[in-house]
Amino acid sequence: MKYFTVAVFVFVVAVIAVSFADDAKYTSKYDNIDLDNILKNDRLLKNYIACVDGSGKCTPDGEELKKHAKEAMDNCCEKCTDKQKETIKKVYKYLVENKADLLKDLREKFDPKGEYEEKCKGKFNIAEA
Repeated sequence: MKYFTVAVFVFVVAVIAVSFADDAKYTSKYDNIDLDNILKNDRLLKNYIACVDGSGKCTPDGEELKKHAKEAMDNCCEKCTDKQKETIKKVYKYLVENKADLLKDLREKFDPKGEYEEKCKGKFNIAEA
C-alpha cells in the first residue's frame, strides 16, 4: 500500500476544502466536485498541493483545507463521508498510474517515516502499488 497516506492527503487537498458541519463528519459540501477535472489538470492539481504544502497561495477554501489536512491524516479520514472514502481510492489509483513522481514527492514531504501509511493500511482496501 505504498503511498497510501498521500492519497489521503491529495484527496483532502483536491476534494474537500474542509470545514466542519459538525464533530461527526467533514462537510459533504464538496462531495460532488469534478474530481476528474482536477486530477487531469496539472495546474489545478499542483495549485491545490502548493496551497497545502505552503509553497503557494491558497484560496479561502484552500486555507480551510490546509487547517484540517493534518487531522484527516492523523485519524485515517475517520470523519470522512463514504463518498469521500471512495474518492480516496480513486485519487490513489490515479496517482499510482499517472503521477508516481508526484506521489513520491508528497510522501517524502508529508509522511517520510511511513507512519500514516502504516497506521491507515487496510482502512480503504487499496491494493499494494
